[in-house]
Parts: sequence; C-alpha cells; structure tokens
Amino acid sequence: QVQLVESGGGSVQAGGSLRLSCAAFGYTYSVIDEGWFRQAPGKEREGVATIDSAGNTRYADSMKGRFTISKDNAKNTLYLQMNTLKPEDTAMYYCAAASNTRARLLPFSPASYNYWGQGTQVIVSS
Repeated sequence: QVQLVESGGGSVQAGGSLRLSCAAFGYTYSVIDEGWFRQAPGKEREGVATIDSAGNTRYADSMKGRFTISKDNAKNTLYLQMNTLKPEDTAMYYCAAASNTRARLLPFSPASYNYWGQGTQVIVSS
C-alpha cells in the first residue's frame, strides 16, 4: 500500500503562485507513474500533469507553460508549481500514483491510478 498526503493549497489572487506537495509513504518502490488531478464543484476530475519513473512529464493543454510537475525521489515527494493562476484553476487538487502501467497509455485518466491523496483546496480569486 502507498499513502499520499498533499499540502500547500490555499487562497491566492489571480496571477499569483502556489506550490503543492505530495508526500508518499509505504511501498513507494511499487510506484511507476504519478500525477496531479483536480476537481471543481460539479465537474469531473481532470488530469493536470503527470510524471513517470524516468522523469518524463506530460501536461494538460490548459496548464502548459503555467504549471510544472517535479519529483524529489530522495524525499518521496511530488510537487506541482502553479504560476499565473486563474480563477478557473479553483478546485480540489489531488495527487495520484500508479503501480501499474495503465497510466502510460492513459495518463490523464483517473482510472489509471490506484492510489490517491485526500486532496488540497486551491482557491483563486479575481
């Protein structure tokens, strides 16, 4: 089992920045791919960014150039640096980890990930 704990959410004005963190505990050696997802009220959970064990990253189109996903393997911690935040970025942000290879084919599908954090709220005001 892998436990994921997010932190770093909060309230910020449009144009501001936040850095989210996700610490992993447990059988972290089993993790192949990791990602950040978000879910706004009344909307489906959507993929934000992913990173595989080789450090290759992918971003959803609306986040390219504004968000950066990274990982500190020594600390078993995943990060999401979010810059130039917009009100439409307001959502609950979740980190996810996959111990299977489904995320290689469908990196932005929530069903590809079998471990989830509890989420951290991000609110961007105009």
